[in-house]
Amino acid sequence: MCQRYTLEDLMEIVETLRGENGCLWDKEQTHRSLKPYMMEEAAELVSSIRIFDTTGNAENMREELGDVLFHVVLHSQIAKEEGLFTFEDVVQEISEKMVRRHPRVFIKEGQAGEADGEIPSWDEIKRKEKEGKEWIISPLREEPGELPALVRAVKVMRKADKLYGAGRDYQTNVERIQEAAAALADIRPEEEAARLEEVMGDILTGLADLARQRRISLEQILTDRTESLIEHYEPMENPEK
Repeated sequence: MCQRYTLEDLMEIVETLRGENGCLWDKEQTHRSLKPYMMEEAAELVSSIRIFDTTGNAENMREELGDVLFHVVLHSQIAKEEGLFTFEDVVQEISEKMVRRHPRVFIKEGQAGEADGEIPSWDEIKRKEKEGKEWIISPLREEPGELPALVRAVKVMRKADKLYGAGRDYQTNVERIQEAAAALADIRPEEEAARLEEVMGDILTGLADLARQRRISLEQILTDRTESLIEHYEPMENPEK
């Protein structure tokens, strides 16, 4: 029977990899250098969920979850060496956050109940948590630039509508998209590259606002359509069941 490792074992493994006689690659890593790897691992995890939905096989998803966990522990080890925080601090903070943001689930006997009207909403709790955070310049700029552009656009528009009433209704968005699409016919792409980008931006913005309004994932739609395109040109002869 193979050895069963625990989370504590994983933490020790990562500490050893970063140690004097550890792995050169692991020892050289920093928070900044690991950024592209974490993005790749997150994408591979999402891919593994698609694979599970398609095949019913969870092996790849289990592996990719492990890769993400490894990076969480690795970042925490680096932070520990820098005197910033530890993995235990990470666990403590996320646990506190989940309990704090779900007062209706974790409310204790004798505390204010829902009937008292004193239980704040998720948004109220989240807003209070972010008060005074120096890295938050403004509500819309809080949405990370590292997000995929379509995801960020929808999140920004959702927040802009909530805070500033900036959202357009469904029919208005459809009309704006139709106007922009019609404008494409009058553009000379070889001579009006900037105008072409502007009109395409109008179309994408309109689609993003539609997605915001209808709670649709543009990323997922485009991913699915791309997979359909691949399947059209390169059909699987014996897809795994």
